Amino acid sequence: MMKARALTAVLAVALAVAATGCATKKYVQQETGTVNSRVDQVQGQVEQAQTKLNEHDQKIAATDQRVGEISKTAQEALQRAQEAGKLAEGKFLYETVLTDDKVKFGFNKSLLSTEAKSALDEFADKVKADNKPVFIEVQGHTDNVGSAHYNEELGQARADAVRRYLNTKGVPLHRMNVISYGKTAPIADNKTRQGRAQNRRVALVVLL
Repeated sequence: MMKARALTAVLAVALAVAATGCATKKYVQQETGTVNSRVDQVQGQVEQAQTKLNEHDQKIAATDQRVGEISKTAQEALQRAQEAGKLAEGKFLYETVLTDDKVKFGFNKSLLSTEAKSALDEFADKVKADNKPVFIEVQGHTDNVGSAHYNEELGQARADAVRRYLNTKGVPLHRMNVISYGKTAPIADNKTRQGRAQNRRVALVVLL
């Protein structure tokens, strides 16, 4: 009888220890799962932060590239407008170039062709749709045929024609300035017909 009771007691202790062991193992497993879940969560947050940093770096790189792509005459327009106090934020927005091979200025003429007016209509619509206090420098450029004085006057006449037309489309005169570069700022080789056509142009530099 004593033996039976002792055996029962031993078995009870053994079962209790076994049960405790199982409970401890289950607890450890639960805690391990919780820790792993938290690690995964933190890792996910780190990856999201890294993604945002990469996107930020890409935006900075894109901005630097855009600044690098600004033409020399656009940079000069920005400097002139800043010095004159014409800008709200002192920023370059974009540049639209109307080349002679696209808008068909007549030889030695400043009259706007149908193609030129159509391009200027689109430009004016964009300026008005953006609804920003922009400042526009209208730049007249020519090829190298003829004297410096002749080309300066021709560039001025074409730029003036563009300014007047834009005004009829609702762009205020006081938000525009006109300058002629004549033949001093070519963007292509004047030795070829195609190059001269590209150099005969009016550039619209939009600043804010």
